Amino acid sequence: MQVLRGQHGTQMGLYTQAQRQRRDSSPWTLVQGILAPLQFLVFLVSLGLVLRTLLTGEGAGIANASVILKTMLLYTIMVTGSLWEKDVFGKYLFAPAFFWEDVVSFGVIALHTAYVICLLTGSLDEQGLLWLALVAYAAYVTNAAQFLLKLRAARLHQAGAAS
Repeated sequence: MQVLRGQHGTQMGLYTQAQRQRRDSSPWTLVQGILAPLQFLVFLVSLGLVLRTLLTGEGAGIANASVILKTMLLYTIMVTGSLWEKDVFGKYLFAPAFFWEDVVSFGVIALHTAYVICLLTGSLDEQGLLWLALVAYAAYVTNAAQFLLKLRAARLHQAGAAS
């Protein structure tokens, strides 16, 4: 986790006081708080559908539809997340506090977008599509873990600073 430093080199945590106030007052904080667990739920259902289709050969249509839904939620959370980042840090993407999370997010988006393009163009067979979905999902899980670990560390730091 990137640690912010104050004027005298003291650790400040993930947010300055002003950023914490902007975070708490931003409408995008609530939107992110709703979309992130919703996207994770859709991911879990979709993962099950993709694995079922890989194992049985059945349900390709619903599996593809679930990956498309997951992708649409990913695009939505990326756009609203950049609006949140602008509210809190003053820039739409690559604020120092979330730089690496944003970098990995672009990889996740690229993989999901590749799935959509391959589905629409027929450039991969069903097996190839489903394996691409699993690769995209592995990248998504990695990115989600980045965010969760960052936010957990920020909470622990805030709790330690309060005591």
